[in-house]
Amino acid sequence: MLDAIAKLRDNIESIYLGDHTAVDRVIRCLLARGHMLIEDVPGVGKTVLASAVAKSLDCTFSRIQLTPDMLPADVLGVTVFNRDGSEFEFKKGPIFANVVLADEINRTTPRTQSALLEAMSDASVSIDGKVYQLDDPFIVIATQNPYEFEGTYLLPENQLDRFLMRIQLGYPSPERETDLLEIRPAQTRLADLPAAISRDETVAMQRAADAVTVNETIRDYIVRIATATREAEEIEVGISPRGSLALAQVARATALIDGRDYCIPDDVYENILPVCAHRIITKDHGLGGSWNAGAQVLENIVRTVASPA
Repeated sequence: MLDAIAKLRDNIESIYLGDHTAVDRVIRCLLARGHMLIEDVPGVGKTVLASAVAKSLDCTFSRIQLTPDMLPADVLGVTVFNRDGSEFEFKKGPIFANVVLADEINRTTPRTQSALLEAMSDASVSIDGKVYQLDDPFIVIATQNPYEFEGTYLLPENQLDRFLMRIQLGYPSPERETDLLEIRPAQTRLADLPAAISRDETVAMQRAADAVTVNETIRDYIVRIATATREAEEIEVGISPRGSLALAQVARATALIDGRDYCIPDDVYENILPVCAHRIITKDHGLGGSWNAGAQVLENIVRTVASPA
């Protein structure tokens, strides 16, 4: 199991030369059966990271370049009349893949953004009264530009809540950027990237993460963190039970990557900001509009919650 995780990490980092932490967080999100939102300024490698993850898995992959004129049918698919069979036939959209890259998700309208909700929540799509199940594994990796940029739409609260983790990449170190300048002209590098792990290995790792133990002490720690956010004066809406479940699942994935079948407090603490900062509504900044503001408020609150020994 650890060998497969190491192969996956090395394969991604052969293309993405940014922060190692971002790669680890994407892997945690994958093992926790969640969806990832990557937010940062253009040009820091959001799409490269997402594409490298997709190429590293021997699974079906589709990329959706979201634009203001897209419709929900462009994502989900559409029912058309088949003249040969004299019946209606459903043509599947790009959402029907194991790994879906939703590039620049906040450049499309809320109506099209909402087309992803059922798929991200229930791994299914409802069209014309029929429910179509999505294949396992299923992960959406979305990228977005900061809300201050022209031509962007705010993601609605329920859309943000469907993302297990929300991260920012930042700029690479000077050493990594120097390496980037060397490999960047090789445009075929990403296209030729081989798969590191199979679909069956991916599913097996997800099941192994599900089996990691979260004892009563750790569960109590998570609940105390969630309760502290709900009672904080600076926060209008705190972490929901869905957020608590998400934090526990990412803690399981973190423990598995570290070679343990049980969680420790650090597995929870180091994931609080990427898992929970986008789920709270602060009184001054609202939800989602200022990730850094929400993260700072949450970080100050978490410091007041005693960690288990």
